[in-house]
Amino acid sequence: MRLRAAKQPLRLEELPIPTPTEGQVLIRVAVCAVCRTDLHIVSGELNEPKLPLVIGHMIVGRIEGLGGGAQRFAPGDRIGVPWLGYVDETCRFCRRGLENLCVNGRFTGYQIDGGYAEYCVADERFCFSLPESYDDLHAAPLLCAGLIGYRALRLAGDASRVGLYGFGDSAHIIAQVARFQGRRVFAFTSPGDAEKQAFARSLGAEWAGDSLTPPPEPLDAALIFAPVGALVPAALKALDPGGVVVCAGIHMSDIPAFPYELLWKERQVRSVANLTRQDGQDFLQIAPKVPVRVEAHPYPLAEANQALDDLAHGRFEGAAVLTIPS
Repeated sequence: MRLRAAKQPLRLEELPIPTPTEGQVLIRVAVCAVCRTDLHIVSGELNEPKLPLVIGHMIVGRIEGLGGGAQRFAPGDRIGVPWLGYVDETCRFCRRGLENLCVNGRFTGYQIDGGYAEYCVADERFCFSLPESYDDLHAAPLLCAGLIGYRALRLAGDASRVGLYGFGDSAHIIAQVARFQGRRVFAFTSPGDAEKQAFARSLGAEWAGDSLTPPPEPLDAALIFAPVGALVPAALKALDPGGVVVCAGIHMSDIPAFPYELLWKERQVRSVANLTRQDGQDFLQIAPKVPVRVEAHPYPLAEANQALDDLAHGRFEGAAVLTIPS
């Protein structure tokens, strides 16, 4: 399913099977989860994609071929491919352990063809072995919804009372990790969304309510997964002094002006950008220990446009996953 121009539907096209180059692996894709980042690419809100482009960056599949020098995996191995697809390992950020900010970073399903396809290639250094306790369908959302959520939770520090704004694919995973770590979870949804609030409570949230309603007590951290800038001052208002708001999305609508009083007393606002390989290794070790329960909704590859539309309009709980027939 290929994107030829922003704001156009994906088109089903026949392409040659890609050939892995030095250090790459050829992957027969089994499933690819659908991310809100994919929506931002298709809509043109992220405006530097390679075009035409095969989007998708939560890929699960098996190795079918190896490029020169590739030796981390063997043919038949099951692996996962995340958003981070390449870093130069030499820039000022890579040298500081911040490869997620690499000045020459390239990303799967953005500058590199991704997983809305039967085959893809990937740099073996940026692929992960996957926990055997997850089948393909339920492993795929761990590779971005889980990883970005986990990085956002890390940036919350030792916060005990954690608010999750936008209870979708990332939040439903990371709520469980937060509870496993002994934190208290407060879930914020769209007004009147009783189903999402019940879903949040079923995954360990002790309170669930409207995203603009104050929680029953102040928060130590607020993780914002919805791309809605107006949630930033609302989350600041819900914070205790010294708390942090972490904006976890790659794109967000403009943040409205707010009084300095909301930021006063050492409250912080910060963002999450991409992920590191260490994030992936750590999260994929902790997920089966929780164990994280993934709510996955399968769609055939040819229905990718419908899956994106359903995600945009919040028609399901959890994550959409495209299934690619063998």
